[in-house]
Amino acid sequence: MSEPIRLVVAGGGTAGHISPMLAIADAIREQRPQSQILALGTAQGLETKLVPDAGYRLELIPKVPMPRSISKDLLTFPFNFIKAVRQTTRILRQDGAQGLIGVGGYVCTPAYIAAKRMGLPIFVHEANSVAGLANKIGAKHAKVVATTFAQTGLPNEQQIGMPMRSHVARMDRTALRAEAREYFGLSDDKPVLLVTGGSSGALSLNRAIEGALSELAAAGIHTVHITGRGKQVMTQDGEPLQSAGYTQLEYVDRMDYAYAAADLMICRSGAGTVCELAVAQVPSVLVPLPIGNGEQKLNARELVAAGGALLVDDQDFTPEYLTGTVLPLLGDKDRLEQMSRAAGTQGRANAAEVMARQVIEYFDTVDSVTGKEGK
Repeated sequence: MSEPIRLVVAGGGTAGHISPMLAIADAIREQRPQSQILALGTAQGLETKLVPDAGYRLELIPKVPMPRSISKDLLTFPFNFIKAVRQTTRILRQDGAQGLIGVGGYVCTPAYIAAKRMGLPIFVHEANSVAGLANKIGAKHAKVVATTFAQTGLPNEQQIGMPMRSHVARMDRTALRAEAREYFGLSDDKPVLLVTGGSSGALSLNRAIEGALSELAAAGIHTVHITGRGKQVMTQDGEPLQSAGYTQLEYVDRMDYAYAAADLMICRSGAGTVCELAVAQVPSVLVPLPIGNGEQKLNARELVAAGGALLVDDQDFTPEYLTGTVLPLLGDKDRLEQMSRAAGTQGRANAAEVMARQVIEYFDTVDSVTGKEGK
């Protein structure tokens, strides 16, 4: 059918889930402009801000994480989960949803179950190199299972890369550099070290940067530090630190500006960040999150192997590492340019369009009267 499609996109919590979800939604709208898209999330995630800002309707369901130990939460989990599935089912019915696209996270498990019970087609994108529980459930019944990395272990997976929004996927880092530096208030030509722990921040990165600030500034480096909300570097007087050669912000909406302004970036190796670094061709130092199932180190391996990034364990990311390894790198323009070119060899900028096309092609094979798949 060629008429508009009514879809629900599910995902939330951090920008790592929300950004690819919105990128897929944007691409569907671009390819099938009259499509109606509703986003599903929870009240605790960044989706409460990012989804409305992107121009999409948002419905909320309860966040029901699986308890990791024997506790009261384990006893109440089945009842809370059933409630979330019922609420999701009601939302899907009221919206007249024809299909569900999930990118993982707490919101997706009840969404996948509700969609399956209703007989709606499910489409899954897995961002990480190690698939999460929600997408393992959804992929069993999905019409399309797309992944950022190869060999995630999901059935019938196809690697397409990371869906990213057009302002990053289509950015020209060189052309945007002057505008980006102005955005961060940088008025000179000093090398820029940009540090971010992601939308939630990273205290260990923040502490290491704080410990090396004087050496970085003395070497003529300007550090732009995106600390995460509530994780600012403070002075003894309890005020956010601002000094010569140092700019800190809690959060940045325009990550394309961050990539364009940076000569070198220090960050976690979440799947979205790694893929955006490659597309933007930004040299980086990756510090994988030291907890979880090790997926962040796996996310980084291809970019590091290509020569586009350095990898350092969280426990080894210290002020001494910054002064002994990062400072010399920032002073070596030739090596930074080599890393930039190497990063670019790993970039896939069209994943959102590929995912959108597969979703639309599925519906174009469905008989609009019977609802059965076409030949």
